[in-house]
Amino acid sequence: MPRLFTALEIPRDAALSLSLLRGGLPGARWIDVENYHMTLRFIGDVEGHVADEIANALDRVRRPSFSLTLSGVGAFGSKKPHSVYAGTKASPDLNALQGEIDRICQRLGVSSDPRKFTPHVTLARLRNSSPAEVAKYLSARGNFLTAPFRVGRFVLMSSRESVGGGPYIIEEAWPLTGGDARAATAPDVGWNALRTF
Repeated sequence: MPRLFTALEIPRDAALSLSLLRGGLPGARWIDVENYHMTLRFIGDVEGHVADEIANALDRVRRPSFSLTLSGVGAFGSKKPHSVYAGTKASPDLNALQGEIDRICQRLGVSSDPRKFTPHVTLARLRNSSPAEVAKYLSARGNFLTAPFRVGRFVLMSSRESVGGGPYIIEEAWPLTGGDARAATAPDVGWNALRTF
């Protein structure tokens, strides 16, 4: 059974900027560039009929596209760091989209995430990296900033458990235009592809 989550894709130019942050941190397992994404809402392992309900409910999301800038770096796990990430500049549009998706999932009975939403792109998972090494890495890259990019859609992704996450598969996509131009941006892989897992 696939593990599902909603996410934003990271465009090529921003992914290239992120890739330049790789290296210089002992114990880091760097995320492959093609697997960069920003999780909006973790859904988890769900049955096919629940996945269908979620997809149908997400069809009703009507939000405008918006601009997003990746900015700064940080780490999760202060006493025992377990991952490093790139953050974002504040974005009310991003928070509104995430909040709507979260409310849809809650209404459908998907367990809520106890952690506060922190928009980020995971760069590496850490194993036995000392807090001092992580602090040194972060301080050397604290001024990280990408050019703003347009967020034109959000996606439903699936993954299988693996070392370091991925590979991730886009199962369905929804445009952020306020209209319903879904067919124009939906990927070739159909939602029913989930049923083959």
